[in-house]
Amino acid sequence: MLVGAVTVLVGFLSRCSDRKADPADPRGSAFAEAASCARCHKSIYDAYATTAHAHSSAVASAGTVKGRFSAPDNIFHFAGRADVVMEQQGEELFQVLKSDGKEQGRFPFDVVFGSGRKAQTFLYWKGGQYFQLPVSWFVPADNWANSPGFPADHPKFDRLIPSTCFGCHSSMVKVREETKGITVTEQFARREMIGGIDCQRCHGPAAEHVAFHTENPAEKAARFITRIDTLNRVQRLDMCALCHSGLKPMYKPAFAFKPGDALSDFVIPTVPFRKKPDQLDVHGNQLQLLAASQCFLQSQTMNCSTCHNPHVTERTSMQTFSQRCMTCHQPGSPQFCKHTGKPKGVLQQNCIDCHMPALPSGAITLLTNGEQSPTPDSVRTHLIDVYADVVKKLP
Repeated sequence: MLVGAVTVLVGFLSRCSDRKADPADPRGSAFAEAASCARCHKSIYDAYATTAHAHSSAVASAGTVKGRFSAPDNIFHFAGRADVVMEQQGEELFQVLKSDGKEQGRFPFDVVFGSGRKAQTFLYWKGGQYFQLPVSWFVPADNWANSPGFPADHPKFDRLIPSTCFGCHSSMVKVREETKGITVTEQFARREMIGGIDCQRCHGPAAEHVAFHTENPAEKAARFITRIDTLNRVQRLDMCALCHSGLKPMYKPAFAFKPGDALSDFVIPTVPFRKKPDQLDVHGNQLQLLAASQCFLQSQTMNCSTCHNPHVTERTSMQTFSQRCMTCHQPGSPQFCKHTGKPKGVLQQNCIDCHMPALPSGAITLLTNGEQSPTPDSVRTHLIDVYADVVKKLP
């Protein structure tokens, strides 16, 4: 989620800052310089740089913000008399509030959240705090849209964004707590962040690992780094669940989480309100939906990486995912698809659209320009099941 006339983001691991980047990682001495991973893992590094995780946030610039800034496609009309106009001045981007054609306020694009695969939303900085801008970019509609949860009749510029949002959308944000009496507020440095989810968010701090293998290039066994394949099932699930199991109050910031940590040490328990799987929204509840699936319940080992290779972009390849289904659902076995209207060879090519269809989210809806009712974001459900209505629509 990032932008500029000259791309500010240098790869996905670069430090996002208005100042010249220091050579050391801003997270501290335990972390390796960002590009050092490419010295030994270049093919993985380059492939990961194209993924949505790698581009989940960025400093805003003309190169990172999707959306049009030329009339008439740069104006979002609200139901009242207010408009928000997207404008570019040099390398700066703004959402300009106008009422009856007169400018009432000018708010900069400072940070982008979202890779742009489906949508992007934007933050502006003021007085040491970040606020969400009222207009987002909705890729399916190829248009500007009212930001999720915002009022439809007027633009809202006062939605405060806490560091917990950065915890799942970035790899670091510079923030400090300021206490006045019993009130604690977060104070952010403007645009000082590491955009995207980088290698060390999932693999842990790597300075010692890089130093050892630089001095010992013949040593091929990974040292001083957590090997994901050594983690047990719960530990692997907890890594992904940190950001893929919905919003929860936390004891400690997500940035402090390291591979192998227990999610329960970070998330504050809440009073359980049990919903049936089909009542869970498809947005943000991937772990809960997967955990309710028979595929998961009947397996002792299934976890997120059973189906997902996080280092590459695979989201459009239903055949790739379907081949992973064949690990347990081989043709000729009792576990193979029971649909009789198609040859086995055809069924093997796409299990996903039938058993994990893209469903509308009730939590994330966007009102596009000129429309009276919001459009839900469609998210592929992680509840692996038989969807009879989907099967009926098969050609």
